Amino acid sequence: MAQLKITLIRSVAHRIPEQRLVVKELGLGRVSSTVTLPDNAATRGALTKIAHLIDVKVVED
Repeated sequence: MAQLKITLIRSVAHRIPEQRLVVKELGLGRVSSTVTLPDNAATRGALTKIAHLIDVKVVED
């Protein structure tokens, strides 16, 4: 199963609370922090809410 490497490239300061919550729940903290998560519908749905704040790369196993 493929994995997604997600990097926060923009700050969540001055963003709406829902976007801040999604970033926190994904495990991202500061700008340039990176997490690797499974590529599934739940992850993709969360990423669409903060697409303007992140960079996503697909990592094949």
